[in-house]
Amino acid sequence: MLNVLVLGGTTYDSIISLPKLPEPVPQTIHAAPFHETVGSTGAGKALNLCKLNVPCILHSIIGNDSYGHKIKESLQDAGVDFRYDIDPQGTERHVNLMDREGNRISIFVTQSSANPPLDLNRLEALIRDCDIVVINIIGYTKALIGLCRKYNKPVWTDLHDYDGMNGFYVDYIEAADYIFMSSDKLPDYRKVMEALLRKGKKLVVCTHGKKGATCLSQDGGWIETGIIEQYEFIDANGAGDSFFSGFLYGYLNSKPIVECLNLGTVCAGLSITSKELAYPELSEELLRREYDKYYGGNNRVNKGRRRSNE
Repeated sequence: MLNVLVLGGTTYDSIISLPKLPEPVPQTIHAAPFHETVGSTGAGKALNLCKLNVPCILHSIIGNDSYGHKIKESLQDAGVDFRYDIDPQGTERHVNLMDREGNRISIFVTQSSANPPLDLNRLEALIRDCDIVVINIIGYTKALIGLCRKYNKPVWTDLHDYDGMNGFYVDYIEAADYIFMSSDKLPDYRKVMEALLRKGKKLVVCTHGKKGATCLSQDGGWIETGIIEQYEFIDANGAGDSFFSGFLYGYLNSKPIVECLNLGTVCAGLSITSKELAYPELSEELLRREYDKYYGGNNRVNKGRRRSNE
């Protein structure tokens, strides 16, 4: 199987669960369940890929502080091959307010450096030796786009809540061959997906939370897939990265796009049943078993469907 290098995205987060997100008025919330854990998009992808036996290295920046040590220990305990450089600003930390519907308010209580000192020789070797690069939209990774081009590596990126206009994303969009994003800030997401494909992207996937996902590939075909409603919702943290990882797992195993979408849907569905970034019991065997349960044989529940251009 091809090996994957994931660039960027580790934080230490406080997750606070509320019945609903607070109104913008002064108030006191006297009690709320919370837990602390490793967070961010690189950790989420690497944890899922590791559980699915995808050869994977994660590189990120952490502080030389207690939070950075917790991130390192947690990822290494989970079997992730984690390489890092030290951020002099310290470890990035978030407070995430989550409601019962999966909505979130993320508060960046500290942020990582946009231009930290990096061991570029080591990073160049990692990029040279991998088969696929996943570049997350973390400030420092922009400096590595040139190395990806130098070695002509296929680039995957996740734009998250891209609004179609924010200039910060331009470098990532230009570098990427495969793009994932959500429709949270894209009311006309199909128009954006078509524009990205005209730029030469091989594939664009847009997720819609409870409304599933839409894919557009170079053959001009639209594919849509719904969610699996049987999964009991507990926490949406990490669902997007789980979807990305399940899709990538299918791609690396030469599966058709519809199956990749459905594998992503299963992986995301399992993720929301847990408070962790990746479902704790996730494995290749479990993913295939759950896939067969919901999509195999005569079971046509939520199967992806093709649509013509509109």
